Amino acid sequence: MRKVTKAQVAVWLLALVPLILAAAVYSRLPDRIPMQWDFGGEVGYEPKWHLWIVAGLSPLMAALFYVLPNLDPKRRNYEKFFGSYIGFQIIMMLFLIVMNGICVVEGLRPGTLNIPMLVCLGVSLMLAYIGNVMPKFRMNWYCGIKNPWTMSSESVWTRTHRIGGRLFFAAGVIGLLGAFIPNDVARFVLLFVPVLAAAIVPTVMSYLWFRAEQKG
Repeated sequence: MRKVTKAQVAVWLLALVPLILAAAVYSRLPDRIPMQWDFGGEVGYEPKWHLWIVAGLSPLMAALFYVLPNLDPKRRNYEKFFGSYIGFQIIMMLFLIVMNGICVVEGLRPGTLNIPMLVCLGVSLMLAYIGNVMPKFRMNWYCGIKNPWTMSSESVWTRTHRIGGRLFFAAGVIGLLGAFIPNDVARFVLLFVPVLAAAIVPTVMSYLWFRAEQKG
């Protein structure tokens, strides 16, 4: 079991914020609140108690982030990128706080926020951070680009995460710029197409690098 650091405690505290927020405003919310938004601007309403499900994702994920490395056969490698791993957890908790905040604000005052822009900004910032720290990830079973080729070769893992980091960071930057385009479809295209490329290219390259390594 890893030592509990101040940063880890900060993750757990942030994970409680959505639950505290839900408890603080629950009685003031209408019976149904907006929780889904599509590309055409249509809003989907759900019973307000669903907010507890969304808020509960944060502590659930925080617990998994802490427990899973202890179950990983390569658990010792986490110490080599522990700062980046904790940083990712903090970014994820902040993202979930924002998503819960959107549901609350729109439940109390519908139409207040530009949802597509906020979602694109939040996802893009998270992608840029992941891309920035991805080259620091060491081989493990839960965090990073995992496929048969990266998990079979340390050098392939390293090369894959270097190129993956650059591509995910670029995808985040493109998504950030696209978030300010006043067209919802264009926003999501500029977000998801680069993300798709950032996921596919490193996977293909890892296969090619592994084959080249085996031929030797």
